[in-house]
Amino acid sequence: MSKEMTFKGGVHPPESKSATSDKPIKTLGLPDKVVLPLQQHIGAPLEVAVEPGDKVKVGSIIAKPTGFVSIPLHASISGEVKSVSDQMHPTGVAMPAVLIQSDGEDTWEELEAARRKPHELSDDELKQIIRDAGIVGLGGAAFPTHVKLSPPAGKTIDTFILNGSECEPYLTADHRQMLERKEELIQGVSMLVKILGNSRTIIAIERNKPDVIETLRELCGKEENFEVVGLKTKYPQGGEKQLIEALTGREVPSGGLPMDVGCLVQNVSTVLAVFDAVTQGLPLVEKVVTLTGSAVKNPGNYKVRVGTLVEDLIKEVEGEVPENLGKVIMGGPMMGISLPALDVPVLKGTNGLVLLAEPVPENLHQPCIRCGSCVDACPTRLMPCELALFAENEQWDKCREYSVKDCIECGSCSYVCPAGRDLVQLIRYGKYKVISEEQKKKK
Repeated sequence: MSKEMTFKGGVHPPESKSATSDKPIKTLGLPDKVVLPLQQHIGAPLEVAVEPGDKVKVGSIIAKPTGFVSIPLHASISGEVKSVSDQMHPTGVAMPAVLIQSDGEDTWEELEAARRKPHELSDDELKQIIRDAGIVGLGGAAFPTHVKLSPPAGKTIDTFILNGSECEPYLTADHRQMLERKEELIQGVSMLVKILGNSRTIIAIERNKPDVIETLRELCGKEENFEVVGLKTKYPQGGEKQLIEALTGREVPSGGLPMDVGCLVQNVSTVLAVFDAVTQGLPLVEKVVTLTGSAVKNPGNYKVRVGTLVEDLIKEVEGEVPENLGKVIMGGPMMGISLPALDVPVLKGTNGLVLLAEPVPENLHQPCIRCGSCVDACPTRLMPCELALFAENEQWDKCREYSVKDCIECGSCSYVCPAGRDLVQLIRYGKYKVISEEQKKKK
């Protein structure tokens, strides 16, 4: 392996992690209510399994999967179902959701923790536990984990990669979990390696986390075929394709998946959710979230129930919503989304909330000056300036010709653009239109 493990392109924005990287995870109190959108994963939709007036416990199934690429949704608090109706989603669109009012008791369903040790369970049994726990990729993609662990015939996985990069500015939830739950993390990795039967395991961590690298190297010293690798600190180092390129030199083909080059990547939070499900029978109802930003007085990493409203989370930590609040970003500032309101819920895939104080600087929105900075920064070797212009002019065939679907929406192009153009938003729109047209043709 090269000493400088990295990929072509990318950027290095200010990390802004120091406010929370040394803050131990704190568990917040029970929310008064939760809103649980049915759409929290990629795949087949869910079928609602409750009605208004139903009493539920923590872990009760409130929506059932309708296909293989789907997972159940569980109540994250005990109480009464108040409504099954459209609620505001963090994306700004009203979507079907279950609203539960807490009874303050935090009563759990009886947990069916594995009666046997993980190594005594078959691969299929492990995958069934993971599916039943409602686990999805918690690094942002929200793809059902049991599906990712079930490559089709002919696709052999020889390398498992634990993604501990956490390259987004501000976010430190995975950093803290790697330090505070290191033994559970390695056990979770071992469970996934058992399922995959791969010959090589790489634990990949950016070098801006030397405490984690040292801790895990010491812990994995006796693990056969486990390797802890320190990566160059660069964004988007945590992208699957970029991570694979940096670590193995393999290039995932256009339109392809990591399994096409014998690799499988899982996020730290996902692996810990697998450990909790297999060893304790816990469904995915809690999430560690970094709360930080210039408008936050008490930045830190907090364990919260899925479905907690952002406003309630802020009030519990801060006492009140900051008066100088200008913008709230769910996720990091590069790939996160600006929230339309505060009465939207924390999702399974939420890893951070960045609260920015007013005034929030706006982009310049000047015409493209053809400097090529975005081309140099693009980690997927695209031409963002061209794709943005095509999307702006509704030239969808050109978007397709220039491989718009390969865009990972990392925002590196927008970050380096001296004209302040909203390149990633335009490209995202072009990508959406191309995919929509293709789906219509298939139907």
